[in-house]
Amino acid sequence: MNATLLLIAADIVAAVILSLALYYRRHRRRDLVVAFLGVNVGVLAVTVVLGSSEVAVGLGLGLFGVLSIIRLRSSEISQREVAYYFSSLALGLVGGLPATEPWIPVSLMGLVLLVMAVADHPRLLSHSRQQTVQIDRAIADEAELRRVLESRLRATVTSLTVQHLDLVDDTTLVDVRYRLHPDTRPMATATRTAADSPTLERAR
Repeated sequence: MNATLLLIAADIVAAVILSLALYYRRHRRRDLVVAFLGVNVGVLAVTVVLGSSEVAVGLGLGLFGVLSIIRLRSSEISQREVAYYFSSLALGLVGGLPATEPWIPVSLMGLVLLVMAVADHPRLLSHSRQQTVQIDRAIADEAELRRVLESRLRATVTSLTVQHLDLVDDTTLVDVRYRLHPDTRPMATATRTAADSPTLERAR
Protein backbone atom coordinates (compact mmCIF):
# COMPACT_ATOMS: atom_id res chain seq x y z
CA MET A 1 0.00 0.00 0.00
CA ASN A 2 2.82 2.39 0.87
CA ALA A 3 4.51 1.62 -2.45
CA THR A 4 1.28 2.38 -4.31
CA LEU A 5 0.88 5.73 -2.58
CA LEU A 6 4.51 6.55 -3.32
CA LEU A 7 4.03 5.82 -7.02
CA ILE A 8 0.84 7.87 -7.15
CA ALA A 9 2.60 10.83 -5.57
CA ALA A 10 5.58 10.41 -7.90
CA ASP A 11 3.29 10.30 -10.93
CA ILE A 12 1.43 13.45 -9.95
CA VAL A 13 4.71 15.31 -9.39
CA ALA A 14 6.07 14.04 -12.71
CA ALA A 15 2.86 15.02 -14.55
CA VAL A 16 2.99 18.55 -13.11
CA ILE A 17 6.65 18.89 -14.13
CA LEU A 18 5.90 17.61 -17.63
CA SER A 19 2.82 19.80 -18.15
CA LEU A 20 3.81 23.03 -16.44
CA ALA A 21 7.57 23.18 -15.95
CA LEU A 22 8.38 21.75 -19.40
CA TYR A 23 5.47 22.14 -21.81
CA TYR A 24 3.64 25.28 -20.67
CA ARG A 25 6.82 27.16 -19.85
CA ARG A 26 8.09 26.59 -23.38
CA HIS A 27 4.91 26.62 -25.50
CA ARG A 28 2.22 28.45 -23.49
CA ARG A 29 -0.77 26.41 -24.62
CA ARG A 30 -3.12 26.15 -21.66
CA ASP A 31 -5.68 23.76 -23.15
CA LEU A 32 -3.09 21.03 -23.64
CA VAL A 33 -1.86 21.43 -20.07
CA VAL A 34 -5.38 20.53 -18.96
CA ALA A 35 -5.42 17.61 -21.41
CA PHE A 36 -2.05 16.25 -20.27
CA LEU A 37 -2.94 16.43 -16.58
CA GLY A 38 -6.44 15.02 -17.09
CA VAL A 39 -5.24 12.11 -19.21
CA ASN A 40 -2.43 11.34 -16.82
CA VAL A 41 -4.59 11.26 -13.69
CA GLY A 42 -7.35 9.36 -15.51
CA VAL A 43 -4.97 6.69 -16.75
CA LEU A 44 -3.37 6.50 -13.32
CA ALA A 45 -6.73 5.98 -11.59
CA VAL A 46 -7.89 3.30 -14.02
CA THR A 47 -4.53 1.51 -13.91
CA VAL A 48 -4.48 1.44 -10.11
CA VAL A 49 -7.96 -0.10 -10.09
CA LEU A 50 -6.93 -2.67 -12.70
CA GLY A 51 -3.79 -3.42 -10.73
CA SER A 52 -5.66 -5.82 -8.48
CA SER A 53 -7.00 -7.77 -11.46
CA GLU A 54 -5.29 -10.72 -13.12
CA VAL A 55 -5.78 -9.12 -16.52
CA ALA A 56 -4.32 -5.80 -15.47
CA VAL A 57 -1.46 -5.82 -17.96
CA GLY A 58 -3.65 -6.67 -20.95
CA LEU A 59 -6.30 -4.13 -20.06
CA GLY A 60 -3.62 -1.54 -19.35
CA LEU A 61 -2.08 -1.96 -22.78
CA GLY A 62 -5.53 -1.88 -24.35
CA LEU A 63 -6.29 1.34 -22.49
CA PHE A 64 -3.04 2.84 -23.77
CA GLY A 65 -4.01 1.96 -27.33
CA VAL A 66 -7.56 3.32 -27.05
CA LEU A 67 -6.45 6.61 -25.51
CA SER A 68 -3.71 7.02 -28.10
CA ILE A 69 -6.25 7.47 -30.91
CA ILE A 70 -8.38 10.06 -29.14
CA ARG A 71 -6.27 12.87 -30.57
CA LEU A 72 -7.26 11.87 -34.10
CA ARG A 73 -10.76 13.20 -33.39
CA SER A 74 -9.56 16.34 -31.64
CA SER A 75 -8.05 19.56 -32.93
CA GLU A 76 -4.79 19.30 -34.81
CA ILE A 77 -1.67 19.15 -32.66
CA SER A 78 1.98 19.03 -33.60
CA GLN A 79 4.27 16.02 -33.38
CA ARG A 80 5.96 17.68 -30.42
CA GLU A 81 2.66 17.78 -28.57
CA VAL A 82 2.00 14.15 -29.51
CA ALA A 83 5.25 13.32 -27.70
CA TYR A 84 4.04 15.14 -24.59
CA TYR A 85 0.69 13.38 -24.89
CA PHE A 86 2.27 9.93 -24.97
CA SER A 87 4.66 10.85 -22.17
CA SER A 88 1.69 11.80 -20.02
CA LEU A 89 0.03 8.46 -20.82
CA ALA A 90 3.22 6.56 -20.07
CA LEU A 91 3.67 8.29 -16.71
CA GLY A 92 0.13 7.36 -15.72
CA LEU A 93 0.59 3.70 -16.67
CA VAL A 94 3.99 3.39 -15.00
CA GLY A 95 2.69 5.02 -11.83
CA GLY A 96 -0.46 2.92 -11.69
CA LEU A 97 0.87 -0.56 -12.36
CA PRO A 98 1.86 -2.57 -9.26
CA ALA A 99 5.58 -2.83 -8.56
CA THR A 100 7.51 -4.69 -5.87
CA GLU A 101 10.40 -2.23 -6.15
CA PRO A 102 9.09 1.35 -6.45
CA TRP A 103 12.46 2.77 -7.44
CA ILE A 104 12.19 1.15 -10.87
CA PRO A 105 8.98 2.96 -12.02
CA VAL A 106 10.16 6.15 -10.31
CA SER A 107 13.41 5.93 -12.29
CA LEU A 108 11.44 5.36 -15.49
CA MET A 109 9.35 8.46 -14.77
CA GLY A 110 12.54 10.44 -14.31
CA LEU A 111 13.87 9.05 -17.57
CA VAL A 112 10.72 10.18 -19.45
CA LEU A 113 11.05 13.69 -18.01
CA LEU A 114 14.76 13.84 -18.79
CA VAL A 115 14.25 12.78 -22.40
CA MET A 116 11.48 15.34 -22.93
CA ALA A 117 13.49 18.10 -21.26
CA VAL A 118 16.48 17.47 -23.53
CA ALA A 119 14.67 16.59 -26.76
CA ASP A 120 12.41 19.66 -26.59
CA HIS A 121 15.09 22.08 -25.45
CA PRO A 122 15.02 25.31 -27.51
CA ARG A 123 18.75 25.09 -28.21
CA LEU A 124 18.59 21.59 -29.69
CA LEU A 125 18.69 21.90 -33.50
CA SER A 126 17.66 25.53 -33.03
CA HIS A 127 18.59 26.56 -36.58
CA SER A 128 16.49 23.88 -38.30
CA ARG A 129 13.13 25.02 -39.63
CA GLN A 130 10.24 23.73 -41.73
CA GLN A 131 7.53 25.71 -43.51
CA THR A 132 4.99 25.46 -46.28
CA VAL A 133 5.71 28.38 -48.59
CA GLN A 134 3.62 29.74 -51.45
CA ILE A 135 5.58 31.63 -54.10
CA ASP A 136 3.86 33.93 -56.57
CA ARG A 137 5.70 32.33 -59.49
CA ALA A 138 5.36 28.93 -61.12
CA ILE A 139 8.87 27.50 -60.83
CA ALA A 140 9.34 24.03 -62.26
CA ASP A 141 13.13 24.00 -62.06
CA GLU A 142 14.23 22.74 -58.65
CA ALA A 143 17.59 24.52 -58.70
CA GLU A 144 15.94 27.87 -59.41
CA LEU A 145 13.30 27.20 -56.78
CA ARG A 146 16.02 26.45 -54.25
CA ARG A 147 17.78 29.74 -55.05
CA VAL A 148 14.55 31.71 -54.67
CA LEU A 149 13.74 30.08 -51.34
CA GLU A 150 17.24 30.60 -49.97
CA SER A 151 17.05 34.25 -50.97
CA ARG A 152 13.64 34.79 -49.36
CA LEU A 153 14.30 32.76 -46.21
CA ARG A 154 17.91 33.88 -45.84
CA ALA A 155 18.89 30.30 -45.09
CA THR A 156 20.32 27.11 -46.58
CA VAL A 157 17.62 24.86 -47.98
CA THR A 158 18.26 21.25 -47.01
CA SER A 159 15.16 19.68 -48.58
CA LEU A 160 12.17 20.79 -50.61
CA THR A 161 9.07 19.12 -52.00
CA VAL A 162 6.78 20.83 -54.50
CA GLN A 163 3.22 20.21 -53.36
CA HIS A 164 1.41 22.16 -56.06
CA LEU A 165 2.61 23.82 -59.26
CA ASP A 166 -0.09 26.09 -60.71
CA LEU A 167 0.76 27.20 -64.26
CA VAL A 168 -2.55 29.03 -64.63
CA ASP A 169 -2.37 31.26 -61.57
CA ASP A 170 1.45 31.26 -61.68
CA THR A 171 2.11 30.02 -58.14
CA THR A 172 4.18 27.30 -56.48
CA LEU A 173 3.36 25.67 -53.16
CA VAL A 174 6.38 23.96 -51.63
CA ASP A 175 7.21 22.26 -48.35
CA VAL A 176 10.71 23.37 -47.45
CA ARG A 177 13.14 22.36 -44.75
CA TYR A 178 16.03 24.71 -44.17
CA ARG A 179 18.81 25.71 -41.80
CA LEU A 180 19.25 29.28 -40.66
CA HIS A 181 22.71 30.78 -40.93
CA PRO A 182 24.31 31.21 -37.48
CA ASP A 183 24.75 34.96 -38.02
CA THR A 184 21.30 35.52 -39.54
CA ARG A 185 18.42 36.80 -37.48
CA PRO A 186 15.35 34.72 -38.39
CA MET A 187 12.32 36.43 -39.87
CA ALA A 188 9.22 36.54 -37.69
CA THR A 189 7.36 34.12 -39.96
CA ALA A 190 10.28 31.71 -40.13
CA THR A 191 10.68 31.07 -36.43
CA ARG A 192 7.82 28.59 -36.15
CA THR A 193 7.78 25.19 -37.78
CA ALA A 194 4.91 23.99 -39.91
CA ALA A 195 4.28 21.25 -37.35
CA ASP A 196 3.82 23.82 -34.58
CA SER A 197 1.40 25.98 -36.50
CA PRO A 198 0.87 25.42 -40.22
CA THR A 199 1.61 28.76 -41.84
CA LEU A 200 1.42 29.96 -45.40
CA GLU A 201 4.01 32.53 -46.40
CA ARG A 202 3.84 34.36 -49.72
CA ALA A 203 7.34 34.99 -51.01
CA ARG A 204 7.67 37.90 -53.41
